[in-house]
Amino acid sequence: MKRMLDVTGSLFLLLIFLPVIIITAVMIRKTMGSPVLFKQIRPGKDETLFTLYKFRTMADLRDAKGNMLDDHERVTRTGTLLRKFSIDELPQLWNVLKGDMSFVGPRPLLPEYLPRYSPEQRKRHFVKPGITGWAQVSGRNNITWEQKFSCDIYYVENQSLLFDVKILLLTVWKVLKREGVDTMGEGGLFMGSEAPRASNK
Repeated sequence: MKRMLDVTGSLFLLLIFLPVIIITAVMIRKTMGSPVLFKQIRPGKDETLFTLYKFRTMADLRDAKGNMLDDHERVTRTGTLLRKFSIDELPQLWNVLKGDMSFVGPRPLLPEYLPRYSPEQRKRHFVKPGITGWAQVSGRNNITWEQKFSCDIYYVENQSLLFDVKILLLTVWKVLKREGVDTMGEGGLFMGSEAPRASNK
């Protein structure tokens, strides 16, 4: 049932947002050049790696020595606008259509975080990652990593269609109100918790 809703919903939204996607791509091309899309490898369900797609929001800016500048210095005005309204996430509808992701689930994070998770935190990979999740409507970047992971595990252990609908409605509400939105990214790197870490097998 969930997969059927993901396919139907992603196809519908890709058609609805096609004008926005085209305009956004043109804006990025004019202000930042190519590529228009940001692609990165992320772990999904069962820690299977896949390619995540987003609209590019940062310019390739370097210092005099050729070193990449910090993220907050590279986010463009266009990128800030895209992040403010979560437009940069629209290409992930393709990830949902392909089956890499779902509309609702724990957000897909960096592969290098895998060995830093505790056994409990690693449960977040028992389900497909989502465009939005319980953590995102419970504070997004205004809560700690541990709180985010607790929200993720709660979702994994309490999945239901009604819970998904609740999260989706809260997501729309928070995007419109721009609550808990950090235009500078994910709010810092996860370096590990106090809890025992999962083995890297």
